[in-house]
Order: sequence, then C-alpha cells, then structure tokens
Amino acid sequence: MSMSNPGGLPLTAADAVTPAQERVPLIAPPTEKAAPRVIAAMVGARLGLMVALSTPLTAGLVLKLQTLVDPDAIVGTLGLVTSLGALSALLFDPIFGRLSDRTTSRFGRRRPWMLIGAAGLIVALAIIALAPNAGVVALGWVLGQMLANAAVSAHTATLADQLPSRQRGKVSGMIGIAQQAAALGAAYAAQFLGTQLLLLFLVPGVIGFILVAVYALVLPDQQLPKRPRSEGGFLTVLKTFWVNPLEHPDFALAWGSRFLLVLANFMFITFRLLWIQNEFGLTPAKAAEVMATGVLCYTISLIVAGQIAGWLSDKIGRRKPFIVGSALIFAVGTYMLTHVESNQGFFLAEVVLGIGFGIYVAVDLALVLDVLPSANDAAKDLGVFNIAMAGPQVLAPGASAILIGLGAGQNFDLMLVAAAVIAILGAVMILPVKTVK
Repeated sequence: MSMSNPGGLPLTAADAVTPAQERVPLIAPPTEKAAPRVIAAMVGARLGLMVALSTPLTAGLVLKLQTLVDPDAIVGTLGLVTSLGALSALLFDPIFGRLSDRTTSRFGRRRPWMLIGAAGLIVALAIIALAPNAGVVALGWVLGQMLANAAVSAHTATLADQLPSRQRGKVSGMIGIAQQAAALGAAYAAQFLGTQLLLLFLVPGVIGFILVAVYALVLPDQQLPKRPRSEGGFLTVLKTFWVNPLEHPDFALAWGSRFLLVLANFMFITFRLLWIQNEFGLTPAKAAEVMATGVLCYTISLIVAGQIAGWLSDKIGRRKPFIVGSALIFAVGTYMLTHVESNQGFFLAEVVLGIGFGIYVAVDLALVLDVLPSANDAAKDLGVFNIAMAGPQVLAPGASAILIGLGAGQNFDLMLVAAAVIAILGAVMILPVKTVK
C-alpha cells in the first residue's frame, strides 16, 4: 500500500520506519543555535498568524454579527460561534501536527502546511466577511480555526526542529510576547478598519500570510527521509489525540499544568468587562475604557517579564522555578481583584497578572519542548499539548457563569477565588517533573 505527501513521491511499506527505529530521530536534533534571521522570521510569522486570528475575536465577529442578528441574540450567537471555533482548534491542531510529522515533501515537513494553512485562513476570513447569515459566519470561523491550526501546529514544531535547548527559553519568550502583542495589533485593526468589514478581516489575514511566507523562505526545513511507522487504520486516528501519561509522565504533568493555568486565565478574561461594570458601577462605554487601560498595563508588564524570564531561564538552565513562580504570582494577581476598590487597584492587579503570565508563556513552551516524547512526532505531540490551551477556552465561560450565578447572582469574588486556587494547583503539578530542572 502506498501513500503520497504534499510535494513528495509515493512511499511504499519498505520506506516505513521499523518498531526498533521509531524512537531514533529521523532528523538529527539541533545542536547549533538558530540564525538571527530565522528567529526574527519565526517570531514575525507567529505574530502575523495571531493577528489574523485575534482580529475576528477582538472585534470582527461582533461587528459582523451585529449586521446579521437581533441585538438580544448577539451574546448567545457570539458565544456559540467562538465555542465552535475553539472546538475546531482543539480537534485539528493535533491532526495537522501528525500530518506534518509524516510529510516527506521535498520542500520539508513544516513549510507546506504553514503556507497551506495561512492561505486557507484568508479564504475563511473572506467567507466570514461576506457571510449572508450567522450560520455561514460560524462555518467560516470553524474553517478558519481548522486551517489556521495547520499553520500554527507546523510553526510550533519548527521551534523543536530548529532550537537547541539552551536557546529555547529566550525564543519561547519572544513567541509568547508576539502572541500577546497580537491582541494590541487586532485592537488597532478594529479601530482603523472597523467600518469596512471586508478589509477588517482580509488585511490581517494577508499580513499573516506574508509573514508566514517570509519565514518559509528562510526556514532550513529538512526533508524527512522516511515516513514514521503507522499504527494502522483507526488506531492511528485515536493516537493522534493521545500521549500515554504513564510512559511520559513529565509531558502529562506539563499538559495538566498548562490546562489549569489557561483555565484560570480565561475564567477572568471571559467576564472581565462585566466584572468592571459590576465592581465600579460603570456604563459599558466607560468600563471598556477602563478595561483597555488595564489590558495595556497587563501587556506591558507581560512583555517585560517574559523577556527577562526567557533570557534568565536559558542562562541558568532551569525551567521549573519560573513556571511555579509564575503560577503563584498569577494566583496572587487574581486574588487581588477580590479586594480592588478603585481603577488604580485594578491596574495594579493587571500588572501582577501580566508579570505572572508573562513569565509563564516565556518558559512553559521551552519546558514542553524539552519533555516531548518523540522527536519524530513533535508536531503531533505539540498538537496534543495545545489541547491544554484550547480546551479551557471552551470550558471557562460555562464554569465562570455557574460560579458567578451562585448566591445573589453576582458572585464574581467566588469565581476569582476559584481561579486563584486553580492557578496554584497548576503550579503544584509542575513540581514532580523529573527530566527538567
């Protein structure tokens, strides 16, 4: 039986990796630091992809749906559309990761999927912009998340492909900062293009594709000499979403830690605006203004903390203390919100939250790259790990709504305390990791 790959020749069973060889990397792991131009293009590509994805979430979907549905239905419709998109990301990231790991194209393993995904995202964004009803918007966003994750999963795998361990903390910090900076880029896109929906969706998508194409040009993406061994049939599909926690406990612990930290983060983010209105008795417009300033404080502190933590982590060769410390700092910032009495107190809490999450995003990915189960399945395993990012985004709104609804129906403090406890549990989960200091 033969199979074909993008840009490659058909492969026969003789080309397959034997069970005895499956743990041997088919492409040698990097020993030399990646060139500055590769790193710059790597960070730029991530920034472009995240701007293209963040702009619809920040404003594009809301503005589009306001032209299609009644005002009373906006919240429910937006929640359904974004949840379907998050579910699409959760499912397709590991699927495209596995395809990327097994691609034998002469153009490399990662390059074809980055370009296919970034180009496909533009098409999906155009479908949303031109959608005649909310159903087509939902279809376009599901398609967009699916195709974007073809690019994102392949891009994330290039970090494992190109970076030696001593370089991963610094670059992971830069990647984390790029992802957070994308939210600001999306806000500016909404400000300048908000009245022109087609441009609001397409311009960020085109920018993302250009930056991905630049990275594809400079990326030294090696061709896979042989395809990895297949488990066969439906078992292969199931294993796409599975890494045995008993065989790879450090990976499982890192997965659980991220799931809890992201869940704690999105429990607050989802209801941040409503919390501000309830806490300070502000109008929606004034609350949005206060929120914007708070997010700016959060982003600046995140960038500074992330850069310092990533550099220092590489310098001293340690990851765990940073992740544990970041989770605890984030928990403190979340708990501070229960005692806020003024805008200034809210801004201070956002600074603490930014420091905590900045340290986390800088070092967490570096730790995960160090505990990947198999070099031959790096993109697939990173896709499984990304479930710990997408899954909480599906669960957080419902969990927070239940907690807020207890008692008098405005129990935001209970939600915040629960988020702080969840963050602390995330810190505790990283302590038993053995293969990384």
